Amino acid sequence: MKNEEIQSFIYSLKQMLLNVEANSTKVQEDLEAEFQSLFSVLEELKEGMLMKIKQDRASRTYELQNQLAACTRALESSEELLETANQTLQAMDREDFPQAAKQIKDGVTMAPAFRLSLKAKVSDNMSHLMVDFAQERQMLQALKFLPVPSAPVIDLAESLVADNCVTLVWRMPDEDSKIDHYVLEYRRTNFEGPPRLKEDQPWMVIEGIRQTEYTLTGLKFDMKYMNFRVKACNKAVAGEFSEPVTLETPAFMFRLDASTSHQNLRVDDLSVEWDAMGGKVQDIKAREKDGKGRTASPINSPARGTPSPKRMPSGRGGRDRFTAESYTVLGDTLIDGGEHYWEVRYEPDSKAFGVGVAYRSLGRFEQLGKTAASWCLHVNNWLQVSFTAKHANKVKVLDAPVPDCLGVHCDFHQGLLSFYNARTKQVLHTFKTRFTQPLLPAFTVWCGSFQVTTGLQVPSSVRCLQKRGSATSSSNTSLT
Repeated sequence: MKNEEIQSFIYSLKQMLLNVEANSTKVQEDLEAEFQSLFSVLEELKEGMLMKIKQDRASRTYELQNQLAACTRALESSEELLETANQTLQAMDREDFPQAAKQIKDGVTMAPAFRLSLKAKVSDNMSHLMVDFAQERQMLQALKFLPVPSAPVIDLAESLVADNCVTLVWRMPDEDSKIDHYVLEYRRTNFEGPPRLKEDQPWMVIEGIRQTEYTLTGLKFDMKYMNFRVKACNKAVAGEFSEPVTLETPAFMFRLDASTSHQNLRVDDLSVEWDAMGGKVQDIKAREKDGKGRTASPINSPARGTPSPKRMPSGRGGRDRFTAESYTVLGDTLIDGGEHYWEVRYEPDSKAFGVGVAYRSLGRFEQLGKTAASWCLHVNNWLQVSFTAKHANKVKVLDAPVPDCLGVHCDFHQGLLSFYNARTKQVLHTFKTRFTQPLLPAFTVWCGSFQVTTGLQVPSSVRCLQKRGSATSSSNTSLT
């Protein structure tokens, strides 16, 4: 065994030798390519500067040559004028002198020498085109191989958890201009404090982050906390991860309790579908054969004469929690304080649907909103659409379009139960009461289906609406 271990180690060393050769060749080629790229940049910069000097020289030469030619022409004109004047002074005919003098005077007046500026149009100083590469030379002399980036530091004070989003902010302990990007990793956990090594949840990775902050959106907070860590990367190498941090992600998380559901409701975690053949099919057929079947339809439905399966005894333990026409299922988590929010999307073709809260004491034959132990919004699509708020067998018709997704906000201590259009956050109805017992999320459906979304935080817009008091509030006694 030791012999095999040594042989394996020798093979590993030989492979490492080959890797060293290959990797060193690669980094050497990369280095030469980088320097060639730098040479190209310098050469391009040099060509640009030389072109600027040539253009400036040509421009000044043109101006000075033009000015020199003008001065030469003016000088020639002046010399001709002087020669004419000398000849006139030497003339013996005094009668021609006044006319010659006038011609000289006119020639002096029009002479180009008197219209000529004797100041050079351009300077011969070219010092403005001089360069000083001392700083750049120092930078080039300071070139080194890329260092490993330092570990970032996550700023908890600037980080934020809200609206099922997490904004994480970090900073670098040292100034490093060669950071190319950051890598963020996160995972959900139910444990407070530092991440555990043997955590079941895997790290989720987000790469290519260019800024020192990042926002994760559309999260489902189905666990109590989230771990985060960040590392910086340059072109060649990644640094160490930051010290991991744990942020609390408070949200209301529950599941539907199948043991509380009516036998005609098929419950799958957070989805419910009304099943006309719920219970033991053979028993249903036997009872119908014996003429013992009965009809069933939800309350306020014109379909009371429509055949519907009768609840049948079964050996499913507590599954017989609700029966008869109470097609109800409850959540599995009590609400006894704080604020909570969840959303429900129901199938638009559902004949009847209700969502709300109820005390645990809700009777097995009782329907949501029909007793003082429950509050709900109810949609009835049978023949004629009705959208109502119900409590203690009192009904209020809601003057609003029926949304396909409803948001439920329960503030236990304030005694507020509000319903929203989950998309627009428009307030549909608010119950204001005093809850005397812990509550459970409650749902009912007949001839349809619905799906619940949990792990949601109370949206900021909902909190703002509640603070401004703009929600449509009504007491229980207003339900008629």
